Parts: sequence; C-alpha cells; structure tokens
Amino acid sequence: MATLEHIGSGKVREMYRVDEKTLLIVATDRISAYDAILPDPIPDKGRVLTGLSAHWFDLLDAPHHLISTDTADLAGLDDPAGRSMQVRSADVIPMECVVRGYLYGSSWREYRDGGGPTTEHLPPGLRMADRLDRPIFTPATKAESGHDENLDEAGARLFVGDDVYEALRDRSIDIYRQAAEYAAARGILLADTKFEFGWIDGEITLIDEVLTPDSSRYWPADEWHPGSPAPSYDKQYVRDALDASGWDHSPPAPRLSDEVISGTRARYIEAYERLTGRSFDTYLKESGV
Repeated sequence: MATLEHIGSGKVREMYRVDEKTLLIVATDRISAYDAILPDPIPDKGRVLTGLSAHWFDLLDAPHHLISTDTADLAGLDDPAGRSMQVRSADVIPMECVVRGYLYGSSWREYRDGGGPTTEHLPPGLRMADRLDRPIFTPATKAESGHDENLDEAGARLFVGDDVYEALRDRSIDIYRQAAEYAAARGILLADTKFEFGWIDGEITLIDEVLTPDSSRYWPADEWHPGSPAPSYDKQYVRDALDASGWDHSPPAPRLSDEVISGTRARYIEAYERLTGRSFDTYLKESGV
C-alpha cells in the first residue's frame, strides 16, 4: 500500500501526496459559509461532493485531473470510502473561474446597488434571479485566507495575462453550458458555478471538485420565478439560516440547528440523485460504506 503525506487542509478537504505526480483529495463533512468553517458537519456531505464530482468529470468534454475514486491501495486514511479522489498534481492557476447564467446572490446585490466587477457588462432593468441573455464570466482572486476578491475584466487580464484569461473564460463558459444543458433535461437550473484550473503537462486542466452543491447554485426549474428568491439544492439554505440568526459573518460562526443540518443533507442528496439518476444509497454501497 502507498504511504500518504498530509500536505494541507482546506475549508472542506484534506490533501495528501501519493507520489510526485499524484495527490489524494479527501472531502470531509465540514461546511463553510462566508469564509468561516461552521462548527457542525453535514453528514455524508463529503460523499456527495466526491460522487457528484466524479460523475461530472466522467460526463464533461474537458481535460480534468481525476484518476480514480478507488482508494483500496492507499493506507493511513480515516474513513475514506466514497469521499476520496486520486488526482494528477497540477500547478494551480490562482483565479476562481465563476460563470453565472442567472443574476443572484452577491452579483444581484452588487447590481441592485449600482454595479461592480461581476455585473459590469449587464444591461439595466434586470430582476433578482433573471436568466441572463448569455452566461457571464466573473473571475475572482483565489485567496489563501480571508475573502476572494472579484475582478473586473481588465483586472483579470492583468492578473493572468490575455491569452490565459481568454482560455479560462472560454473553457469555463463551455463547461457551464454543457452542465446547464444536462441539468435542465433533469428539471434543474444551474444558476451559477465556479471552477478551478491548473497546468498539467502544459495544458489548462479542470481541477478540484466540480459542479457540486458547494460550488454551484442548483434550482428546481418548476419553482423558479424571476424577481423572487429561488429555492435551491445547495448551501444557500445554510446561508439563509445564518443570516436569519443575526450573525455578522465574523468568526466564530454559530451552531446550526438539527433542522438545518438534516435539511442541508437532504438537499445535497437530492441534488446528487436528480443529477446522476442514481440512488445515493447505491453509491454508498458501491463505495464500500
């Protein structure tokens, strides 16, 4: 069995080095909001993120870093079944690649309050949750700690260079369109999402997790009404509960109620099942859980 070297902890994931070209990503049940790790985990969340990422990596027409979700030959892991991905090591491009097909969340608030870097190309007169005429690319710096900072187009071009900016923009929008079309056929709207990319063997490659409820907004299509808040299969439910609690978004974060924990788990699992067409219990059994 390969011996693993723990090389880092993120808000949600643990990172291990398998060898000089291979990493292991383990998705925990931790959940973060407003750049804070919440004190209460969401049961099975890490398995949803891993299972859904693996599903999308297999489906998408895009180079990606996933090698395998089989961890049978790896030693020293705590409960890895169903939550681990072996991936190719990449030189990370330090820019979050956000694509928005609908006007919502922080972009809606920015637009409502007069505009800013994520809404600089949008026309006047839009409402909350409006579908945009075409998806927009709204990148941000990828902060090691603290808040990511949104970039306007000029700033993003300076940050990574024109050629890389255009490659990331085009690749991100193409992947978003593939995923949005697939989700729409299953009664789900992909409102927005964020991607991460890195260099592998000289090629820009999709890395990290992809199109999960942690990194995307998913809405039931039959409950979407422009001008109104949208119900979702993602962690907006947690953000709404935190906002209702009066928390000022400064650490430490408050505890989550049992209702919010169970409701979040149910939403993540529903996203997995509707998008994959498979029972989550089947995924657990196949993963050896």
